[in-house]
Amino acid sequence: MPSITSVSIAPSILSADFGRLAEEIAAVEEAGADLIHIDVMDGHFVPNITIGPLVVKAVKKAAKRPLDVHLMIANPNLYIDAFADAGADWLTVHVESGPHPHRLVGQIRARGCRPGLVLNPATPLTTLDYLLDEVDLVMLMSVNPGFGGQKFIESSLRKIAALRQEADRRELALDIEIDGGVAATTITRIAAAGANIFVAGSAIYGANDYRAAIQKLRTTAQTAIAATQEEAA
Repeated sequence: MPSITSVSIAPSILSADFGRLAEEIAAVEEAGADLIHIDVMDGHFVPNITIGPLVVKAVKKAAKRPLDVHLMIANPNLYIDAFADAGADWLTVHVESGPHPHRLVGQIRARGCRPGLVLNPATPLTTLDYLLDEVDLVMLMSVNPGFGGQKFIESSLRKIAALRQEADRRELALDIEIDGGVAATTITRIAAAGANIFVAGSAIYGANDYRAAIQKLRTTAQTAIAATQEEAA
């Protein structure tokens, strides 16, 4: 039966110093980051405006790790090509952003990017019933999207566990990514529930030592996953 095979830590540049963005990316990569997470917000789908394809293109020049681009935008179908051209390696879109998520997944895969779907905290897992076999990963928002530094929503743990159970039932090697409130104090429960990719902004960029912060998150998650799998065996 498929299970979690790896842990990935994805620092979110939303919490980085944008005046030193290339340096900040290099610093977290040197510290052990597996991915660079880029939150794209348009002021319509979420109440904030962040960055667009031009910044992603600049990040691509600075980064050595894959770019995990999270589109929190209205009408993402209009921008898939632009972000793929800019250098996105992974593209995740919200099921709430339009009526045709299946088409979006196909559009992303056709551009050679790794496709994923994202669910807001109140969106039920049933929206994935006919989509789960089509994606490489699912990101579950554990805060309401739009701003960094929010508190982890505890009900997300039940959602993570239910998604992992369904993925295993279907024998899918599904990556489950969590975005929002990931910190040393929450990652044990998040990992034990079934997640294996962890987006962290302030927990990394707000730390004095990026390497220590990333290593603590990774080790804590790995320990929690190992304990859970041993208990289930």
